[in-house]
Amino acid sequence: MKPSIWTRLTQSKYFVYILVSPLFLILFAYVIYPLYKTFLQSVVGEAGLSTESYRNFFSLESTANLEALFNSVFISIISVISCAIVGVTMAFLLQRYEFPGRKVLSVLVLVPMALPPLIGALSFTFLYGESGIFPRFFQSLLNTDEVPFALSGIWGVIVVHTFTMYTYFYLTASAAIKDLDPSIEEAATSLGASRFRIWRKIILPMLTPAMVASSLLVFMISMASYTAPLMFGVERTMTMQIYLSRTNGNLEMAATQSTILSIVSILFLIIMRLYQNRRNYQNQSKGISVHRTEVRSTFMKYLSMILSIIGTIILLLPILVIVLISFSVDGEWTVQIIPTAYTLQHYIDLFTDGDTWRPIWNSIKMSTVAVVGNIIFGVAAAYAMARLNFKGKTLMDTLIMIPWALPGTVVAVNLIAAFSEPTVFSFNQVLIGTFWILPLAYFVRQLPLVFRSTFASLMQMDKSVEEAARSLGANWWYSFRKIVLPITMSGVLAGTLLAFVQGLGEFVASILIYNVSTMPMSVAIFQKLYAFQFGTACAYGVLQVLLIVIVLLITQKLEGSMASNNMM
Repeated sequence: MKPSIWTRLTQSKYFVYILVSPLFLILFAYVIYPLYKTFLQSVVGEAGLSTESYRNFFSLESTANLEALFNSVFISIISVISCAIVGVTMAFLLQRYEFPGRKVLSVLVLVPMALPPLIGALSFTFLYGESGIFPRFFQSLLNTDEVPFALSGIWGVIVVHTFTMYTYFYLTASAAIKDLDPSIEEAATSLGASRFRIWRKIILPMLTPAMVASSLLVFMISMASYTAPLMFGVERTMTMQIYLSRTNGNLEMAATQSTILSIVSILFLIIMRLYQNRRNYQNQSKGISVHRTEVRSTFMKYLSMILSIIGTIILLLPILVIVLISFSVDGEWTVQIIPTAYTLQHYIDLFTDGDTWRPIWNSIKMSTVAVVGNIIFGVAAAYAMARLNFKGKTLMDTLIMIPWALPGTVVAVNLIAAFSEPTVFSFNQVLIGTFWILPLAYFVRQLPLVFRSTFASLMQMDKSVEEAARSLGANWWYSFRKIVLPITMSGVLAGTLLAFVQGLGEFVASILIYNVSTMPMSVAIFQKLYAFQFGTACAYGVLQVLLIVIVLLITQKLEGSMASNNMM
């Protein structure tokens, strides 16, 4: 029997290029082309090609841009270090030791994951800012004219970053610590190595891949931070300068600042990748899991119990204060320690008032549209990278990683530069000012998350399963749909969850490209905050946290069901 056209096509050596060409087109159209347009805008002035904007950026006469660049890099590097210390320490303690309060802490340690960056900064302002609850409480207690302490400046930003981002290190370090072979440490101990030397020479090097991935994520999020510097009085950061340049109509300088920020971020990505590739970090494990050591000392048990209680309070306070203020009457909380008048009206307005509900529905719609695109192209790209051999794999991997290295502000400026006029990639439409520009920004920013998560699942899947199906007559599409996708679905879901959650809380890119009809929930929170409508802003925040928690629970349930089905 003569094979069908589809069969002959799938068996052709050129079929792989038919599969990957749409992926290259998407990456070129929405990653490289916008980057190019921003760079072009930074070097083309009214008189033609010019480097004047770059000379102005690095001018010693006006050092605002240089100070902003230094502050952004400094904050990001210190945030990486502080998040690594907190995250890895927590992972080591909770994975290696059994002590009173460990189970409670192991659940609560993930609480900051449910706090979008904007809500995290907001809660810390209400708790520890100059007019926050704790500074006012101690001012009243000590009867002083001014608050005795308050979070402010660069170190206030770093504290907020540490609390909201250490979970990235905790999750990756926990997974790596579970896989460590204890016999390696035992051998080092028997040879006389001290505990510090074992940490420095064995444990930390084995955690390097996890640390590199987390460092990249924290560095990029810190470089993109806008709300925390704004709330804690750090006026000169790169994201603030880009926003000011855009709002003042200085498009050339905004493009220049975005280009320089892109270069710094991509350089950090390259340096971390080179550092990781310097040596082999493979764990020659014999399949022995790490057992927790029980704390036997009575003093240490009581100390761990006290520290667990303190840790629980610290972890829960940011969410509790957002919930408390969400019930407060707008305008009533001025100089008091805590709000004195409460109402349910904010929550009623969320679902009954059209103007209040619209940002919620916008965020859900735009995040869903972006995630659908992420699933289609992220899974396809992961499959191509993991299973297909073609020229240009390294290029594709690099192109997919670039959005991960770009702060949200830069992504927004790139899209503004690329789609403020009709192009073939926008189907001859102007996208700026339309509904589609925000989902496109979310799609570009979140694509690496779905790609990486799916790619990791595919690499763990035995190729022989798919090959067996093909040898029994199944075509490529059937084996992909019936075998590959169900087995890797947990990875797809994990990336999809993270992408959807990031979309719900996305603020940095949104603030530059939204309009009145497409305002997302994060921008609505920001506007209510600066209109001193704290109760409404926090009601939005509580709803945002609840949506994220619901998505987490549903995904966890689905992953558990799939794991049970796979074991049957």
